[in-house]
Amino acid sequence: MNHRKIFFWSITVALAGFLFGFDTVVISGADLSLQALWQKGEFFHGFVVMASALWGTVIGAIFGGIPADKFGRKNTLIWIGIFYFVSAVGSALASDPWVFAFFRFLGGLGVGASTVAAPAYVSEIAPASNRGKLVALYQFNIVFGILIAFLSNFVLSGIGENAWRWMLGVEAFPAFIYTLMVLSVPKSPRWLLVKKGDREAAAKTLRIIDPGIDVEAEAEIQRIVADHEVTDKHETIFSKKYRFPLMLAFLVAFFNQFSGINAFLYYAPRIFEIAGLGKSSALLSSVGIGVTNLIFTLIGLSLIDRFGRRQLMYFGSVGYILSLSLVSITFAMGIKGMAVPVFLFVFIAAHAIGQGTVIWVFISEIFPNHLRANGQAFGSSVHWVLAAAIPSLVPVLFTQIGAATVFGIFAFMMVLQLIWVWRMMPETKGVSLEELEKQLILKS
Repeated sequence: MNHRKIFFWSITVALAGFLFGFDTVVISGADLSLQALWQKGEFFHGFVVMASALWGTVIGAIFGGIPADKFGRKNTLIWIGIFYFVSAVGSALASDPWVFAFFRFLGGLGVGASTVAAPAYVSEIAPASNRGKLVALYQFNIVFGILIAFLSNFVLSGIGENAWRWMLGVEAFPAFIYTLMVLSVPKSPRWLLVKKGDREAAAKTLRIIDPGIDVEAEAEIQRIVADHEVTDKHETIFSKKYRFPLMLAFLVAFFNQFSGINAFLYYAPRIFEIAGLGKSSALLSSVGIGVTNLIFTLIGLSLIDRFGRRQLMYFGSVGYILSLSLVSITFAMGIKGMAVPVFLFVFIAAHAIGQGTVIWVFISEIFPNHLRANGQAFGSSVHWVLAAAIPSLVPVLFTQIGAATVFGIFAFMMVLQLIWVWRMMPETKGVSLEELEKQLILKS
């Protein structure tokens, strides 16, 4: 097995996750500056200025399966890089809130499509024994991008009134590098077989993955083709036989966002200021959040193929419940200072080792080859609809019902997640994609 090649391709594709993380969080440093610049009110600021990228992400996630199936995972990933680049430059130069929202929306399309194409690509080239780790490289790059965004915001925050333009514009550099790098990866062998019927090109990629084993490569092709030939070519992810994986994809995405993770990442400096930290301390605490996220994602990455997806979800759920409950109590009691940041660091650690590591791996595993992109798009779209709606409401909710109640709701939702993991979530580690398909259909 050519582990070097597989790792290089996986990390290259996972750089789409770096841009995802950077693009999602970089706006937090510009939040208050943009609100003061355009003064359009809390609702406009939340739904148009701040959430425009998230609404683009929703569209990209919903429809990302179409280009991923028609043009291939690789070509879709190339266009994602182009979208990121144009978005970064356009957002930095915008002089009007609607123009700004348009370019942020364009970047959001790239984020949404990347959550479909990148995990699907890596799951289709990775061996079952370390598929979790390789797909989770996407999540590692997301949190690395988050850390670099927080750090970049902190470094650039003191350069003047146009600091927000530099915060957003620097994304153009990694976007350009990623686009060049992704040109070097091969097309997915499963996509070539299932969508194009190109056995020769698929065999070529399989031989690069595992050189000099023509017999095994042909056997792998036969297994994939045989699995595809028994499927109904007109069925969809909404067919009755896929009811169980569809429910799993919905619930893992639903609970991911009802932890409050995106709401927190978008408004981390604001939340820390509410907790009594000064502006500079709030931005610095945000960098600490990024470091914590990165460290515990690395831990999750090292454990996902050893302990499995369910065990990490158990760890994360318990951590969520404890940390979010403590944040809620602290805000309710009016305690100022470092208590809230400490509890939110625990929250981030719980997310990173649980949902953060698991979600994109799990969704990429539970649908059959011919429906993987559509299944990935469904799970991603549920994730991003909620990721757009919940942060959009945060400024209003903090004003109307208070931070204590908001974090209390998130804590309750994580109790429900723990019950779901216990009663319904299957373990997928170490099982081939074709065998998983058979197992999950039997439960539908």
